[in-house]
Amino acid sequence: MEPLRLAVIVGSVRQGRFGPTVANWFADRARSRDDVLVDLVDLADTPLPEVLPAFGQAPSPEAVQALKTLTPRLEAADAFVVVTPEYNHSFPASLKNAIDWHFTQWQAKPVGFVSYGGMSGGLRAVEHLRAVFAELHTVTVRETVSFHDAWNRFGPDGLPKDPGCGLAAETLLDQLLWWADALRDARNKNPYNDRKQAA
Repeated sequence: MEPLRLAVIVGSVRQGRFGPTVANWFADRARSRDDVLVDLVDLADTPLPEVLPAFGQAPSPEAVQALKTLTPRLEAADAFVVVTPEYNHSFPASLKNAIDWHFTQWQAKPVGFVSYGGMSGGLRAVEHLRAVFAELHTVTVRETVSFHDAWNRFGPDGLPKDPGCGLAAETLLDQLLWWADALRDARNKNPYNDRKQAA
């Protein structure tokens, strides 16, 4: 079978963010497997307009140009891992904006979460994201990887100080890729969009 395509999304665009450290570590863990191809998607490199077009209206030329960078990568993915911090008990506006600019690209695909932050480790952001992604017809997996007090959990080499984090990442990947395989097969047999429209 063709390897599954996993998009690892860096959700924060804040200056001085810690997200790339966490995302690079997780993406490298995923790349060590032979059943997955990893695309590291940094939202700081794929900025989108903050104003969405009216319902039924085409996006502006500037928006179309911006979407050309991100949309095909989300469309190609069989699964997603969202790497998110916690801002004020929730997730960053940059991440919500990227989610809202897309719809069918998320459908009938699994989503996993790697979070980081202070005492809560970003888990309150993850709980909010589960509700958002449910509306987009995704399957969010139970297993997560989270880092509380994240800035002190990684060494200067960009790797977690606790080797047990690797086991948590593998558990998440195993669960996520099981769903990715099952849902890819289902989409190939019966495209989800066609099924929804027929209903």
